[in-house]
Amino acid sequence: MKKYVAEFFGTLVLTLVVSASILSGAGLPTYLLAGIIVGLFVWTIGHVSGTHLNPAVTLALFTFKRIGKRDTVGYIVAQFAGAVGAMLLVSLLNFKLPQMATDYALFPLLAETLGMTIFAFGIASVALGGRHDHAAFTIGGSLAIGAMVAGSLGANGIVNPAVALGINSFGVAYLVGPILGALLGMWVYKKVSE
Repeated sequence: MKKYVAEFFGTLVLTLVVSASILSGAGLPTYLLAGIIVGLFVWTIGHVSGTHLNPAVTLALFTFKRIGKRDTVGYIVAQFAGAVGAMLLVSLLNFKLPQMATDYALFPLLAETLGMTIFAFGIASVALGGRHDHAAFTIGGSLAIGAMVAGSLGANGIVNPAVALGINSFGVAYLVGPILGALLGMWVYKKVSE
């Protein structure tokens, strides 16, 4: 049960940080704040749940046989519940996030796929390659770079379906793109590291 609570809480905080950044126009770019918070959670609760905090990551790790079916379902439920919890907290505090673009255009889908491929490549070095020495920096940095690339190429730069739901940016590009990118990034890592 602790690992599901860790996934719920981590995704809730990640979604709150992204929401706060969007609402406040914080001094640091949102993609950098997201990378920092994910790195923090890898450092603090990585030993509890693996710190997926992202349904695309969980599905990719299931595909590569690093997590079982039961935990896959439990993690994804916890992640989406955390994102919805953050959305409700933002709403209860009387803040309203803008409706972000969720169109079905090809370019946001490709941008989210590419951004997630970069992020997942970094994750794979830890989850598949056993490179735990600088896991928090590697994963947090990979997220920041992947989200920045996706945002620079015309998407919202979220690379996380749960967070996309929690910040009013849920659509095909923000669901399918991260899943494809997670699979691709981990596959590329396996191919180049074998």
